[in-house]
This record gives sequence, structure tokens and C-alpha cells, in this order.
Amino acid sequence: MNAQIGFTRRIANWAKGLSADEMQSLSVEASSREGSRNGSSREIERRRQLYEDVGSFLFAHDLDITPVNFGLALDYLTGNDHEIEKAVCAILKERGQITNVLAEKIITERHSKELTVDGLSRMLTSVEENLDRFHLLATESRTSASSYGEALQAQVSEIESDHSPEQLVSALVDLTRSMVDKTRQIEAEMRENQKKTHALQQSLESARKAAEQDHLTGLPNRRAFEVFLKEEVKAASAKGEALSVAFCDIDHFKHINDTHGHDTGDRVLRFVGSLFARISSEKCHVARHGGEEFVLLFRGKSVSEACEIVDQTRADLAARNLVDRNSGERMAQVSFSGGVADVFNYPTPRDALKAADRALYLAKEHGRNRVYMAAAITED
Repeated sequence: MNAQIGFTRRIANWAKGLSADEMQSLSVEASSREGSRNGSSREIERRRQLYEDVGSFLFAHDLDITPVNFGLALDYLTGNDHEIEKAVCAILKERGQITNVLAEKIITERHSKELTVDGLSRMLTSVEENLDRFHLLATESRTSASSYGEALQAQVSEIESDHSPEQLVSALVDLTRSMVDKTRQIEAEMRENQKKTHALQQSLESARKAAEQDHLTGLPNRRAFEVFLKEEVKAASAKGEALSVAFCDIDHFKHINDTHGHDTGDRVLRFVGSLFARISSEKCHVARHGGEEFVLLFRGKSVSEACEIVDQTRADLAARNLVDRNSGERMAQVSFSGGVADVFNYPTPRDALKAADRALYLAKEHGRNRVYMAAAITED
């Protein structure tokens, strides 16, 4: 027990070291509506507790302190990755304990369908081979056409020779037949290469979508959102438009999973994702940021306008009576909390994201099922 306490303290100390810059920035008031200066300290305490929970999990299951195990524990405890959470729950239910081998197996299976560096390398190699083959076929086609022209020219030159007409006609027929056969061979090979290239294009497109799409909700994922953010910051800056970002997190989602099961939890995620998808547009990007958290980016909307849009969706969800499909029972109210920030009110987009996240957790602290606006940074 003492060893466990000592480890969790070291984890907490490590958290302090890792979050030094964030702790300094947390001194800024999180929301114009919060009316409290304790939000930052609560967030620090929440993060410190999370590190301690991860350490306790590792010790409880006698797991080595490795990036794989630490990441697995973090995903399981926070619900950031529901596939990992479900896999861990299934093993705990069956065996009661996670081992190093099982942890590695879970992570390996979880990422088995993702596009790896080796997989991408193989695809690119196939593309290069096909391009080389097309180049070779094109060269052969030009060479064959050139050879055919030279052969015809030679036959024309021999028309005035001593060869009989029958011999000349026979030679021309043989020459033409040879050219036709060669042309057909090249055409067949080109058609086959076209099929392979089409299959490769589909594979690359599928890989691109898989890399940028959340498989559960069908929404863009965090990686895709990072691209949207960079693009929209440039576009909004160039056109002098407002740019607001919102973080939304389903309330008591772990309780939903624990009470109704992960299948129902997944359906809730898909449903909430569909509500957010309804407000997406060319200037409103919606993505699943991880776990039960969604992120929205509004170009051309002030922070108050974006807050109103998010709050309308919140009210829509909170007013619905959802039913557990497995049991047929009505579920408790499903809601989400949100935090919205003006991207250009902060030194960097990353700071704006942190501000929206702080406002979100302040909304959680104040009772959930509400949306808060983050305050702009003011000079002392």
C-alpha cells in the first residue's frame, strides 16, 4: 500500500511538472458568467486526481509503467477510447485482472485496422510500380508503332523490287497481324493496370477517410478538426470574420455506460453526434474530439452567437425522452455541457481551445446541462 501511495504521489508530482505552463495560464478567469476564481484550481485538482487514478490502476493490476499501459489506463478511466474501455471491461468481467500481455493485445487489436507507416509504404510502392509499368507500356507502344512504320516503309520500298505482288501482300498481312497482336497485348496489360490503379485509389481514399473520420459517429475526428482549425483561422483572419470554438461533453456518460451498457452508450454517442451534425455547414465544422467530447468551430459567428446555437442543441437533447433499446425502459435525462471561446481573443488557437475546455468544466461544476462562455484575456 505504501508503495502505491508513493507512486501516485510521484505521478502527481510529475503532473505538476508537465502542467507548469498550463497552471500559470489557469490564473486567467475562465468565464464571464462563472463569477468565480476557483475554476483553475479545480481543473488542476481534477487533472492531478486523474494521474493518481492512473497510477492506482497500474498498481492494482501489477502493470509495468510503460507508455502502452499508461495510455490504456488513461483511455479506460476517462472513456476517451470506447473500444479500449469496452475491451478492458470485458476482460475485467471475465478474468478480474489485466496483465501486460492482455494490455498489449488490446492496444494491438484496437489499432490493427489503422493505416500504419508500413501499410502506407506498401501502397505507395504499388503506386510507383504501376506508374513504372504504365511508362513501360507507353514506351513499348511507341516503339511498336515506330517499328511498324519503319517496316511498312521498307515494304513500300520493295514494291518496285523483283518480289511478286503475292509475296508483298503476304508480307504486309503478316506485318499487320503482328502489329495487331502486339497492340492487343499492350491494351490488355493497360486495362489490367487500370484496374489495379483503381483499386489502389479506393484503398488510399478509404485510408484517408479512416484517418480523418470517427468510425462510431461518422463525424470528422480530432485529426481532421486540427486541419479545419488551421484552415479556418487563416480564412477568418483574411476576411476579418469572427471565429468561435466550442467544446461539448455528454453529462454522466460513464453512468450511462455502467447502467445501460456500452452498446447503449455507443447509440447515445451516435445520436448526440447526429444532433451536432445537423448544425454543421461550410462555416461550421463539427468533430468528435474523443470519448464523449465533441468540438465545434464557427466561422462568421461571435462567441455569443455560437453559444446560442450550441445551447439550442443542448436544449433539444435535454428535452428528448430516450429509451434503452435493450430493455425498453426510458433512460434518465441525457444532456451535455459546453464551453465556448472566441479564438481571436487568445494568443493562439490552442489557448482558445484550453479556454473553451475550462469553461466546459466550469459548466460541469455548476450543475451540468448548460453552456458557458469563456472570458477574453484582459491585460493587468
